[in-house]
Amino acid sequence: MPAYKAPLRDISFVVNELLESEQLYQTLPGYEEATADLMSAIVEEGARFAENVLSPLNQPGDEEGCHWTEEGVTTPKGFADAYHQYVANGWPALSASTEVGGQGMPNLMG
Repeated sequence: MPAYKAPLRDISFVVNELLESEQLYQTLPGYEEATADLMSAIVEEGARFAENVLSPLNQPGDEEGCHWTEEGVTTPKGFADAYHQYVANGWPALSASTEVGGQGMPNLMG
């Protein structure tokens, strides 16, 4: 199965050139820390997670699939671990308010 490679140049173009997100976020209260460098670092880390953790699950996901029984749903091997890594790395809280334990990044990043 071909390896996934995140399109970082395309994402960077959209975030920085097309949307001019850094200039926008510098004018919005609460998003002053959303610099181009920080957003690029977040995108790069997300790309690593997608390439190294999620992409290898494509084949077992296709081959094993999910199964439903009266006890519940079982997912293919590796899916539960990937989800736990996703949560442990703080991805679900990326754009949530810092007041509720989130990282306070713009929704564009989350």
